Amino acid sequence: MSNAPSPVLDTLLEGYRRFRDTGWTPHRERWDKLSKSQEPEVMVISCSDSRVDPSQIFDVDPGEIFVVRNVAALVPPYETTPGHHGVSAALEFAVQVLKVKEVVVMGHGMCGGCKAALSQAMHGNEPGEGGFVADWIALLDEAREGVASAHGTSGRAAEREMELAGVKVSLANLLTFPWVAEKVASGELTLRGAFFAISDGILHLLDEESGEFKPAA
Repeated sequence: MSNAPSPVLDTLLEGYRRFRDTGWTPHRERWDKLSKSQEPEVMVISCSDSRVDPSQIFDVDPGEIFVVRNVAALVPPYETTPGHHGVSAALEFAVQVLKVKEVVVMGHGMCGGCKAALSQAMHGNEPGEGGFVADWIALLDEAREGVASAHGTSGRAAEREMELAGVKVSLANLLTFPWVAEKVASGELTLRGAFFAISDGILHLLDEESGEFKPAA
């Protein structure tokens, strides 16, 4: 670790100063309220990709959405084996403690994780060389078979199908959590699939009946 200045740190600090001047200071009442509690009604599960920020896409203020970001916006299936279940812990907190009303899984265009899942380019790699990523995106292996059979394993059309399939995998895995399934059945919780591409700026929502992603009205 180093305390030495760097151009990257300087850029971050410049942004922090702008935030203090225009984002924090003029809205002290809101920040004071948020410092005591949070009451978001929506949880968004999205990709870690730096180009796809849910807060920016949905134009929301701090405190409005509870966000979990990971490679390819994946939700693992419910399991209680020993380990560090980060996504499951965040889901549990959002649904059981914060009692969000909706969980949105948002995939995105040009997702590197989905592309790697489709091509299996990192398959068999050691940790530090893509092994951790390969193990994580193996969650998409079953869905990959259908995409590869219908669209191949390369090219933008196939990649987009993999990105859309990834959202459906996460939605299916959400329902393996007993308390999620119970709240969905009772109407207390709604699950939604979404897809956004910076190339066209259009948000698509998954239509449950047709299974197709359609542009948001």
